[in-house]
Amino acid sequence: MENHFEMGLDTLKQKLLTMASHAETAVNQALQALAQRDIDLALRVKEDDRIIDHFEVEIDDLVIQLLTKAPLASNLRLVTVAMKISQNLERIGDEASKIAKRARDLAQEPPVKINLDLPRMAGLSLNMLKASLDAFVNRDSTAARAIIPRDKEVDALNKQIHAALVEHMIENPDTIGRCLHLIVVAKSIERIADHATNIAEDVVYLYEAQDIRHTAKNPAASA
Repeated sequence: MENHFEMGLDTLKQKLLTMASHAETAVNQALQALAQRDIDLALRVKEDDRIIDHFEVEIDDLVIQLLTKAPLASNLRLVTVAMKISQNLERIGDEASKIAKRARDLAQEPPVKINLDLPRMAGLSLNMLKASLDAFVNRDSTAARAIIPRDKEVDALNKQIHAALVEHMIENPDTIGRCLHLIVVAKSIERIADHATNIAEDVVYLYEAQDIRHTAKNPAASA
């Protein structure tokens, strides 16, 4: 019985990591489609979102099976955290699909002539996602804790980009539609960082048995 449970845990971890790989790829490809104005790649990202959705369903089913057999509290935490990470990865896939949709629409119109820190913002969000997944694999809650404050930098960049686009729209009303697409893109990138933060908080809970969701981002909340 115990060996069967351990095999189930191994399968769960592998499915989760494969799903994570698909989610990372989706985000990278969506951003590539945006930068290169590649309509075909944007459409492929939207189509491939079904793969990520399918993984979430498979992981949920496996979690339900394992929850009835978890012999230890630590195993119970692993199973429940895996399901929460899966949910965040599915939402990251959704954000990649949103970016791809905007990339497709923008590729059919003239470029907006404005310098934005979107590549930097995207790089920060993707690094947070990779680091949170590495912390999960490496059982490193200290590394997971270090990820959480980095979300503030992404939030600040999103505000800067939003303000720059609003100003550009006021000065160039003919670009309003395209600028709104870019505002949605920036918000999706910011949401990817939020989901990476959620994963990092889940990793801390998994390996320290401590829920820091309402304390990590706001030190005053724990005062």
